[in-house]
Order: sequence, then C-alpha cells, then structure tokens
Amino acid sequence: MALPMRITYNDKDYVYHINNSSAINKSTTELQIVLNGETIDMVKDERKVWVQKGGTQAIDPEFIQALGRSVSLRFRM
Repeated sequence: MALPMRITYNDKDYVYHINNSSAINKSTTELQIVLNGETIDMVKDERKVWVQKGGTQAIDPEFIQALGRSVSLRFRM
C-alpha cells in the first residue's frame, strides 16, 4: 500500500491511498483510491472531469473531482 495522502473537503479531513497497479502519468485516465477502507474507482471523462465509475456507495461528484485534482497535482498529471 502506498503512503497515505490527505485532503480537506468541506472542513473535514480525509486520508486516502492510491491503489493503481500501473504508474501514474499525464496519460492516466483511471484511478483506484482507497478511502476509509472502501475502494473508489474514478475515471476522467471526455470533458477532462473526474467522475466515479460504478461502486456501491455514491460519493459527492465535487468530492470525486477534488480527489482527482489532488492526485493530479501530486503526480503532475
């Protein structure tokens, strides 16, 4: 498991891990994130916006976008 990453969203702190099997670079369009023990699959759509892909628990789309931006900034995507 990778190092934990932190994000603050709506005045609440979250810790997450990136669980991708392949290296993350500028052409990455799919991310797998573990947040609070739950795996979240995210994909960048044609508008270059991060959206949740499937999953049992629907998460706020703005939070998904914030997670995607956080990873993009960290890995210079």
